[in-house]
Amino acid sequence: MNRKDWHRMFGLLLTDFFTGSPFVVELEKDLSVKQQLLDVVVLRKSQEPYAGQLPDGLDNLATHNLITFKSHQETLDDWALKELTGHYVNYRKQVSPSFEKLLPEDEFRLYAVSSRYPQDLAHSSDWRALQDGVFECRRGSDIIRVVVLRQLPETENNSILHLLSASPEKVSFGASHYLQHSAETSTLLSTLFEGYEREGVAMPYTMEQFLREYHQRKFKELSPEKRHEMLQDLPVEERLQGLSPEERLAGLSPEEIERYLQKHKQETAAPKRKKKK
Repeated sequence: MNRKDWHRMFGLLLTDFFTGSPFVVELEKDLSVKQQLLDVVVLRKSQEPYAGQLPDGLDNLATHNLITFKSHQETLDDWALKELTGHYVNYRKQVSPSFEKLLPEDEFRLYAVSSRYPQDLAHSSDWRALQDGVFECRRGSDIIRVVVLRQLPETENNSILHLLSASPEKVSFGASHYLQHSAETSTLLSTLFEGYEREGVAMPYTMEQFLREYHQRKFKELSPEKRHEMLQDLPVEERLQGLSPEERLAGLSPEEIERYLQKHKQETAAPKRKKKK
């Protein structure tokens, strides 16, 4: 995937993550007559509390949240933060009642999400670590929250961000723990895994594994009646797929299991050779 694809992937995953929440995501926000796109805006659409735990670093969302994203192909540098600040000035003017009556600054937050740690930027700026993978960069009166994906802890709330880290272990963790909000996101994740594969990033986690675990998670959320309906339509082999030996034998008495084993031994035993005449 090219740089634009990675940025769009980031925005689409956030769109899925915030589905059904008080926030709405806008991708590639056009901020000028000469097209200049801001990667993502996460906009609070209501004041109801967010149900769940936000990813580390994104836990202080305001009304307007402007995010620049740098994939593993790019470097988060001083120029990228200059661009983000410029986008903020333009955006604030656009969403305010007028240039003379701007919305309060505390309604805005600036974020830079980067796959890799920005070594040069950290050494040349007013840089402070807040927690694992989360930093604060001060530029004049502006504070930019920097989130480094490869340094985030492997926790459930960070799973969406791990998907974009390009670290095989963390991508695997993200894929096995992220609970998508839309069935269409499976296609998005398939594209993501294929992109890693084309770029030579070895993934220990396959799309087949993801789909299997996803359907298992969704199955557990169904009512007993819905589960029964679904199982009736599946072949026996698929019903048992993923179950442990203990789960497969649950409900059978020791005598029933023993009788089955004896029968199976008799059926699979090699036939006796006929004596030569």
